[in-house]
Parts: sequence; structure tokens; C-alpha cells
Amino acid sequence: MVSAFSRNIEEMIARRVQFMTDYQNAAYVQRYRDLVQTVRKTESEKVGGTKFSEAVARYAFKLMAYKDEYEIARLYADPRFTQRIRSTFEGDYRLKFHLAPPLLNRPDPVTGVASKSEFGAWMMTGFRILAKLKGLRGTAFDIFGHTQERRTERRLVAEYAETVNELLRGLSADNLKLAVEIASIPEDIRGFGHVKIRHLKKAKQREAQLLWNFRNPQAQAKAA
Repeated sequence: MVSAFSRNIEEMIARRVQFMTDYQNAAYVQRYRDLVQTVRKTESEKVGGTKFSEAVARYAFKLMAYKDEYEIARLYADPRFTQRIRSTFEGDYRLKFHLAPPLLNRPDPVTGVASKSEFGAWMMTGFRILAKLKGLRGTAFDIFGHTQERRTERRLVAEYAETVNELLRGLSADNLKLAVEIASIPEDIRGFGHVKIRHLKKAKQREAQLLWNFRNPQAQAKAA
């Protein structure tokens, strides 16, 4: 996604805005902008600095730009992918893709792992077509959006915004460090499929404990 380090928060946000414009559309980007702008304004008024805003800018982006079928197609359809292949290999080569389309390859009921199928170079045409359909993401016409994994990813985006708004209401210099820690929870949500589900469960358990600490500062003070 966004790999190099940003020099300041303005650059951090601008680079993520550019990425999400390609990822989805202007309306989707505006959701991100609105959240981050609200956080920056409130943090500036209540405690100063940008630590909380930086965490939200980074991790709201991570949740919103989840890698689904449309995004994988967009990355493969990008001319730079073909250019890298041609600059790496010479002579006669064949492209093969090992994929686990959710509509074709169901997860194993015991392990939760979906087996992969092999697809030939013709998939490049499929990727180009699918990439153009990214506007369907999250709508009623999104054929991939009804899987449990995709519904969970959309739910996480909404839950994160709700959590951030709660943190903003109670934000103070005393709990700033804790608020940043809570806003950074998505860092622990890694991988795909069954791996992501495992990490998500642990991350949510940790988030619940941290939120309890945030909501009960007096109890925390006594325990300390």
C-alpha cells in the first residue's frame, strides 16, 4: 500500500488520500478525510500535538483499504505489473496465477483454509475487467461483498469510526497515550482469511480491555 515514510502528517494523509482515490472513489475518500479532519481539530483543541491524529490517519486507512478481489485485480491490471514482469524475465514465459476465489473455493470447514486453483494468463483480461468494477465494492451489487470476511471488513471500518468518536469525547492529556494505543489496534489485525480471523479475535480482546481502562480512569488509578 503506502510503503515509504511520510515527513509529516500532511504528507501522510495526502498519500493515503491519493491511494484511496485509486482504490475506490472520491466519496470513499471523503469519509476518510472527514474522520481525520475531525480528529485533528479536536486533538488540537483538547491536548495539542498530532499523535492521536497520526494513529487515526494511519489505521483508518489500513481498515478502509482492505485488499479484496477488486483491489487484487487493480494491482495486477496496473501496467507497472506487466512492466516488472518483462524487465525481470526474458524469452518465452507463461503467467500462472494461484487464486482462491471465494465463490469457487470454499474454506475447509475444519481448518478454515481455502484451497487455491491455478489460472492461466487469460486471467489478466479478467483482472482488467474486474478492476473497472471496483465501484461496486460494498454495494448490493457486490458479488464478493456477501462473504463473511468482506462483511467483517466493512463492519470494522464502521466500528473504528465509532471508537474514535468515543475517544475524542473523552480525550485529555492524561489519557492521550491510551487513546493512541486504542486507535492503533488495527496494527494487530494482519493476514488474510483464517489467519486474519485469528489475529482479529486477539486484537478485539485487547481493544476491549483498553477501552475499559479508558472508560474507567478512576479504577485504573486505584489499581496503579
